[in-house]
Amino acid sequence: MYNAFFGFRESPFNLTPDPAFLYRSQQHEEALANLIYGVQSRKGFVVLTGEVGTGKTTMLECLQDFLSAHRIDFAYVFNSRLTVDQFFEMVAYDLDLQCNRSSKTDVLIALNQLLIANANEGRTTALILDEAHNLEWDVLEEVRLLGNLENRRGKLLQIVLAGQPEFDRKLDAPALRQLKQRIALRCMLRPFREAETFEYIQTRMAKAGMPNQTVFPPELIAEIHLRSQGIPRLINAICDNLLLTAFAMESKVATREMLDEVSDDMRLEWPGKAIPVSRPRFSRDIREPAV
Repeated sequence: MYNAFFGFRESPFNLTPDPAFLYRSQQHEEALANLIYGVQSRKGFVVLTGEVGTGKTTMLECLQDFLSAHRIDFAYVFNSRLTVDQFFEMVAYDLDLQCNRSSKTDVLIALNQLLIANANEGRTTALILDEAHNLEWDVLEEVRLLGNLENRRGKLLQIVLAGQPEFDRKLDAPALRQLKQRIALRCMLRPFREAETFEYIQTRMAKAGMPNQTVFPPELIAEIHLRSQGIPRLINAICDNLLLTAFAMESKVATREMLDEVSDDMRLEWPGKAIPVSRPRFSRDIREPAV
């Protein structure tokens, strides 16, 4: 809606994970390198954790792009609210196993055959599970058992588990100690520091078509960082709303007053937030800018 007004080729702050807009911070580079290394080196289990909105799914999208580019077979389970039967059905569907996909036994037989065939050809097979903190205990046990499939050269199935920090706490449960012991690599995404928030906003604006952005002054970016607490998803939502508000006000620069309104609309809470006072609100009516 505001792209033409600001001269963007595309929206810079979409909430959907897009590897093309990946900000390659040091921690994201390290996390992606660990995921790729874990799969290529046949380490078995790799765990990625991070708070809500820190970019875990974007990392998994980048990993999938890498696996596809290198012709590595993989299954991606994005909905973790599954029964054991549904879990095996999704794995069979993604790997295109030629079997009765509603039968766990048939799926296991077909999966084992695929893994052995790929291993004999020097190929790797991976299983990626997002939102792993929501996996039921019996599904996690099945995942652990899949990790037992191996030959003399290593694990036949490389399993990537991504979830919120409570997944780490879940793995500390005595019932999952065998799975915890099998995890070869761990990586964690944390919220951005202020300098990273600044670079993140600059990078996304540049990729959208504004290499030297002037919409968000440095002091406003510092306030965006505070209110978002460095969470990339919240930064995207705040900046998108600010661009929309600036467009509605026919302004090429976002202001603190606009940020206050956006923060109220989004019900944001942050350390040191002042008690709200009544103040005039901007009109959010969208109209064509004056020529």
